[in-house]
Amino acid sequence: MRTAGHHAVDLVVQRLCTAADGPPHTVAAPAELQTLLGEPLPEEGGDLGGLLDHLAHDVLPLGIRFDHPRCFGFVPTTGNYPAVLADLLSTAHLSVPGAWLVGSGPSSIELTTLKWLKELLGLPGHWGGLFVSGGSLANLTALAAARDHQLGGDLAGARLYCSTQAHPSVARAAHLLGLGRDQLVALEPDPEQRLDPRSLAAQVDADLAAGLRPFAVVATVGTTSTGAVDPVTDLARHCRRYGLWLHLDGAHGAAFALSARGHDMREALGQADSLTFDPHKWLFQPYETGCVLVRDPELLKATFRMARHHLDTGYLHPAEARHGEVNFDDLGPQQSRGLRALKVWLSLKTFGAAAFRRAVEHGLHLSDHAAARIAAHPGLELTSTPSLAILTFRCRPTDGSADPATVDRLQQSVSDAVRATGQALVLTTRVRNRTVLRMCTINPATTPADIDATLELVLQTALAR
Repeated sequence: MRTAGHHAVDLVVQRLCTAADGPPHTVAAPAELQTLLGEPLPEEGGDLGGLLDHLAHDVLPLGIRFDHPRCFGFVPTTGNYPAVLADLLSTAHLSVPGAWLVGSGPSSIELTTLKWLKELLGLPGHWGGLFVSGGSLANLTALAAARDHQLGGDLAGARLYCSTQAHPSVARAAHLLGLGRDQLVALEPDPEQRLDPRSLAAQVDADLAAGLRPFAVVATVGTTSTGAVDPVTDLARHCRRYGLWLHLDGAHGAAFALSARGHDMREALGQADSLTFDPHKWLFQPYETGCVLVRDPELLKATFRMARHHLDTGYLHPAEARHGEVNFDDLGPQQSRGLRALKVWLSLKTFGAAAFRRAVEHGLHLSDHAAARIAAHPGLELTSTPSLAILTFRCRPTDGSADPATVDRLQQSVSDAVRATGQALVLTTRVRNRTVLRMCTINPATTPADIDATLELVLQTALAR
């Protein structure tokens, strides 16, 4: 066990110390992976050390290397070594922060970490919540509480509002909660790609006049395409006027509140009824580290408490919370839960909050640098206002063509060609129904030189089209 464990740690350290080596993206065809992994069920065991080598060298590298300093696709994460060790320890201890009886120590770690996250985001102390797998489950959890609190179990005529720029997990959550597709009203954004409060108010007025039942609004703090931030304060005012639940999907963008320039966001976040936040994005944690926070934690308990859903009450009765204990399985959809909070706890204890604040600021400075370079070059143009370390842009055709389809094809071909070089990863998105290039610059290991080299590669690739 020690030999294999020491070898595994060596593999982890080697991986973390060589994040910049090789391409940021490697993909294998299904047929290749079938040859590599499509073996029969093993009846006899094999050498653990050799299997670890096989995984580390042949299998796990096949994908996006999100911590590569020239990986600008999606919302990359970096992870960190203390978080790796946290997963190792919590897995070995079979830690379950579900019922207090099952894991009082793990539950206390989660309570403390939630308190720290609230402090980082500027949320009042009475807010509560729990760690979940990511933004998708956080949105589902919050909207389930909103549905129960606002609608009382009757979905007839219910209406949920968001913008077309909202994350797909919002639509999926609505589906899982029993809402028909017509009951999710996705409004067109304003010119800055934000949910327009006036359009929202007009739609709510029309729906009320039609005898429908508006119950909640999802505002996005950092859309995935452009990083746009919906006008939370104005939306909160409308929600109060109409008695609607305001949920903020801040999976990426809520972390902006850690920075000096994002300090004003702290007040806006506190105006919501619930908030999604993903530490596996701009808090540099490994994946499966999401969080949902709510103004009134009792509303989570009203939806998810185990006693509400017992079929065989006797089996779980010994684990019911008593004397001020907190059972996290009363607050969300999972009963058996991993100790996701330990990754964040150990990271903050090891590095300190100031290191994370500096890292968020660094990502913002990189975005500023990239935007200035793009704006200054005649072959490139920004296509949205840079926001939350996300910027979109496009290459201008060298022949001066203005045909939309031609320009769109150029962006996709540039993205494909840049990825094929193995030197950087710049993917596309759609902004105002046009294909554009997109960069997310939150990696603390990325430097201005990486930005410059990537943009130069984009330009050279475009010239060769």
